[in-house]
Amino acid sequence: MTAAPETPRARRAVRDVVFVDGARTPFGKAKPDGLYAETRADDLIVKVVRELLRRHPELPPERIDEVAIAATTQQGDQGLTLGRTVGMLAGLPQSVPGYAIDRMCAGALTAATTTAAGIAMGALDVAIAGGVEHMGRHPMGFAADVNPRFVAEKLVDPQALNMGVTAENLHDKFPQLTKERADRFAVESQAKYAKALANGNIDPDLVPVAVRSAELGWGLATTDELPRPETTFESIQGLKTPFRPGGRVTPATSSPLTDGATGAILAAGDVVAELGLPARMRMVSYGFAGVPPEIMGYGPVPSTEKALKTAGLTIDDIGLFELNEAFAVQVLSFLDHYGIADDDPRVNQYGGAIAMGHPLASSGVRLMTQLARQFEQHPEVRYGLTAMCVGLGQGGSVIWENPHHADYSGHTDEEN
Repeated sequence: MTAAPETPRARRAVRDVVFVDGARTPFGKAKPDGLYAETRADDLIVKVVRELLRRHPELPPERIDEVAIAATTQQGDQGLTLGRTVGMLAGLPQSVPGYAIDRMCAGALTAATTTAAGIAMGALDVAIAGGVEHMGRHPMGFAADVNPRFVAEKLVDPQALNMGVTAENLHDKFPQLTKERADRFAVESQAKYAKALANGNIDPDLVPVAVRSAELGWGLATTDELPRPETTFESIQGLKTPFRPGGRVTPATSSPLTDGATGAILAAGDVVAELGLPARMRMVSYGFAGVPPEIMGYGPVPSTEKALKTAGLTIDDIGLFELNEAFAVQVLSFLDHYGIADDDPRVNQYGGAIAMGHPLASSGVRLMTQLARQFEQHPEVRYGLTAMCVGLGQGGSVIWENPHHADYSGHTDEEN
């Protein structure tokens, strides 16, 4: 006798995804004398995860359903399925799974959107998403074996694999993106970071890291190592253009090579209410898009168009922007596309990667953590954007809603 088929289960509604909290290590220069020259990459991200758990004792570790950790160069102490190894090293129960992600610069951003998708459909309740990059130990592209077909079949220009050259290409493509504009934008990034630091907007996100040097002994990393607050427009005019003779991209208008790690807790809105976790912002939509690798920095334009379309919003609805400053010209191309002034106060209020550094796969969550703090300071702003360009011609964008806004549409305690 054939058993009667089971009654189909009711369809689960898509759940709100909430950014609970984010943290990062101080960022260090990726050089032999940098902060983390003798510190393991996985120890950096373990420190961040432990700090997130310390800050939120109301979150039982066994309630974490996934750990997604990104790295661009997944080898050595950035290899071996980082999400799983980091979770175990951070003291999470062995029942908590994890995995590694690689979308180059957008690794942590992708870790956040991927786990958010799982939360939205009900497969996960709580996740940790983040990234780590020790560029001093693992330079971008180190030991990569690029398929010769890329060049032999002219799929991409050989120089498209050099991110600095792609920045020069943006200057070529858009003549209005002059070197002077890029230089002034870079100087302003340094000034905004210095102001944010003085106003106490940087330190709350930082996790002190114990570091050791064979020459100097033990120390404690408590501040970013890379900012140059003394930078002036005049002081950077004589810098060389390393990516092209007589070019327009200089070290001052590029993000420096950086070591560092970031992490965030994401959770379903109803679980946040259940556990008493803070809801610092709600994910509205996200988008990824590809562009010709030769103009890699233009990627955030089409990815933002996707995210806006999914959200049913326009760029005019965005009240705060956190745009990763891989290069000044990359951000300027985005601003020009949307008719936003170079010095618009909505953009990168705390400065950006030109000042504080860009540890590749880590930076997406750094953008989110800063946006969450800006939401607290600007309850009049309802929506914000985190966006970045991605190596080999991509862009990634996430739109967020401010829970402090009067018209916030996300999950609240009253709904529980």
